[in-house]
Amino acid sequence: MYILPSSVASPLVSWLNGQRLLREQLPFPDEDIAAAVQAGLLHEQPGLIKTARAWRCVRCGNDDPHLFASFPCARCGSDCTYCRKCLVMGRIGTCTRLVHAALLLPSERYEAPFTWDGELSAAQAEAAQAVCQAVLDRSELTVWAVCGAGKTEILFPAIAAALENGERVCLATPRIDVVRELAPRFRQAFPRVPLAVWHGGSEERGRIAPLVLSTTHQLLRAYRAFDVMIIDEVDAFPYSVEPMLEYAASQARKEQSSLIYLTATPSRVWQLDIRRGRRNAAVIPARYHGCPLPVPAFEWCGNWRKRLERGRLPQNVLAWVLRRLEQGKQAFLFVPRIDELEAVTRLLQRVNPTIVGVHAEAPDRAEHVQAFRDGRVPLLVTTTILERGVTVPNIDVAVLGAEDRIFTESALVQIAGRVGRHAAFPDGDVRFFHHGKTNAMVRARRHILRMNEEAKKRGLLRR
Repeated sequence: MYILPSSVASPLVSWLNGQRLLREQLPFPDEDIAAAVQAGLLHEQPGLIKTARAWRCVRCGNDDPHLFASFPCARCGSDCTYCRKCLVMGRIGTCTRLVHAALLLPSERYEAPFTWDGELSAAQAEAAQAVCQAVLDRSELTVWAVCGAGKTEILFPAIAAALENGERVCLATPRIDVVRELAPRFRQAFPRVPLAVWHGGSEERGRIAPLVLSTTHQLLRAYRAFDVMIIDEVDAFPYSVEPMLEYAASQARKEQSSLIYLTATPSRVWQLDIRRGRRNAAVIPARYHGCPLPVPAFEWCGNWRKRLERGRLPQNVLAWVLRRLEQGKQAFLFVPRIDELEAVTRLLQRVNPTIVGVHAEAPDRAEHVQAFRDGRVPLLVTTTILERGVTVPNIDVAVLGAEDRIFTESALVQIAGRVGRHAAFPDGDVRFFHHGKTNAMVRARRHILRMNEEAKKRGLLRR
């Protein structure tokens, strides 16, 4: 009988700590893994479970018969069914096994882990207390706070309390740009606490730390790892439409844990539940600096797509861009699709060659966004990929083709929320150029006006 040496057991369990992976993904000899399973140090389970409907993937929760396929498997010598839903994380089939550690190694307690010296507004402090209570009670809470309300700062006291208590905290978000934006802020606020950043391409993904920032997709790697799970931008694509990501978050947190949702634009169902008291929530209708949210202006620009086909921009759109360049004020210009982005960018680069365009598939997206943050790019043409997660102090925003279906109420509110976030620059221009108003445009403006009115009623506005 093979006996697993303690010198092997400790690194194996430590390496797998808080993760659930395919057995073949573990960088240890198979006999060591088998001995650890037999000794009860590791738990092993099938990757797929047979159901009345067809199959269910244990890793991602998929049970849609159309998202399973089969292939001739060399391992078991028969046709193996596998899950196509989470194939990017490694093929999981009927003869593969998932492995996780039987016990989660304890996290270190951190005394006074928090060094942020900022000051919360009254509304922020009230919400921060609600988050602290939810973490203490291991309960669920939704924080509905307008764009620029300072949601990240609201979390700091509760995260600090959890770390002092030896608990693990994960903040997950659907967008990789948001993870990149948050990482330096968290490292500055919690300088003595190990932080792991999980996203595609990150060397730290899967490494369990007391504090983890992750895209929601990467949560598929974790299993019962976190005492506090925070889902930022819960309304954002793809989390809002992908049940697999909600399943991943539920599997990544401990059975007894707190769940905090953050959103500036909750769905209409959630808004109604909050107003009727059916969902526990803290609502912040004003920004931390006490100035109202900039309200979008609608401006008709004709059939802009036909003009673009002829190599021209609508005159009022071009005039808006030229005014920003003359004033030396940075700006976003949002467009619906990648081919339109490329066409608009080429036309604007004739005016100013330092203007750039970015989209989800652009290989140099991170570099261009950083150049924009640094002030080296005067205007960034973008798709909805940057509707959230990128903050620049003094900025104006325009949308070309605001009538397009891609620009939902939520997307338009988020786009408008890029403006006026900094206390030194609380105003700015938000312009929706369109070829016909849509319900989404009207609802977005109404949403912003309603939050301003609520903030005024609660005495949260300075003017």
